[in-house]
Amino acid sequence: MAGVLLWVICPTENASFATSSLLSLVPKSCSQERRYSKVCSRLKFSTGVFATASLSSVVANPPRSSEERVYEVVLKQAALVKEQKKERILDVIAGNDQSESMTRGDLLNEAYNRCGDVCAEYAKTFYLGTLLMTPERRRAVWAIYVWCRRTDELVDGPNASHITPKALDRWEQRLDDLFEGRPYDMYDAALSITVSKYPVDIQPFKDMINGMRMDLKKSRYKDFDELYLYCYYVAGTVGLMSVPVMGIAPDSKASTESVYSAALALGIANQLTNILRDVGEENAGWLVVVSARRGRIYLPQDELAQAGLSDEDIFKGKVTDKWRSFMRGQIKRARMFFDEAEKGVAELNAASRWPVWASLLLYKQILDAIEVNDYDNFTKRAYVGKAKKFASLPIAYGRALMLGSSKLAEPARS
Repeated sequence: MAGVLLWVICPTENASFATSSLLSLVPKSCSQERRYSKVCSRLKFSTGVFATASLSSVVANPPRSSEERVYEVVLKQAALVKEQKKERILDVIAGNDQSESMTRGDLLNEAYNRCGDVCAEYAKTFYLGTLLMTPERRRAVWAIYVWCRRTDELVDGPNASHITPKALDRWEQRLDDLFEGRPYDMYDAALSITVSKYPVDIQPFKDMINGMRMDLKKSRYKDFDELYLYCYYVAGTVGLMSVPVMGIAPDSKASTESVYSAALALGIANQLTNILRDVGEENAGWLVVVSARRGRIYLPQDELAQAGLSDEDIFKGKVTDKWRSFMRGQIKRARMFFDEAEKGVAELNAASRWPVWASLLLYKQILDAIEVNDYDNFTKRAYVGKAKKFASLPIAYGRALMLGSSKLAEPARS
């Protein structure tokens, strides 16, 4: 992690680290270069949430909700997947399918193994889930996880006090270089290979950086629309990054857009659960009380006011009937997003369903634990014990086997 922060703060002193050995990891096959150039030509977005056609179009069109704006990213990512499917068919017909030639021996294996080591160290439950995946998908997910963790460390890590908006701009430039096949270090090289193999859009990565920018300047969220956008930035983006790696079942009758929307919902649900779990956790990365010392509160201000609560009530950390009522509403919303996410898990490739089901079930149980603690998330940490975790695995496996790709394909009911 220190290497990341050193480069972000002092890039010129570390630029020479990008050696030719790292560049050799990037695929050079004709079909890959053609695909990559097409992808790059489509990804000329702004550093905001979405690229806008012009200032005049922004003035002419009425403001949209955060969900409407985020859905545009979903549509762009889905289109990228569809385009890659067409190109792979053409590659096979032309005899240019060289996906396996992308590896570069020991150096590439070392890059992915290092990513796996980081996952095993800092996200043990997540790491165990990845072991249920195929080796290729597992390595790709490791690479995505490590980039996300490094990005989060910039504003929530031990050196966060040294991070400025300009430092995040440098990190975003490094992301651009990575997508263009110019990795800086071994971790970047693993992700550079991954995004060249799978139809992964750069925009969710840029949006996650925007979430870090938001943490530097925003201290309150006036309503859920604002909080939704933040949850998309820091967690919903992970769903959009991961679906191309997880893969959609060949027999799925659901639209690609609906599968991505479900993945987005899972990310939103997970982040809302993080926020509710960590209200009083002094050592958590997503907390309210300690974050409030930094001036941040990750709860909708209008809903707090409607419940008769204020920031001061949160600082006091006292469970009251008003707090219980407020928490019931927040938990109900999080479960709604989990319910939406469940529809998409069944549409994933069969080899990916089990770990995703397991993750979803474990996170939902955190909400149950908050209720068991009588909504005291000020002094009690809601967690899922090892016994429950292991008990969830066969349940998740059963659902992965029995629930095939059908839910999102069902016609709407009146």
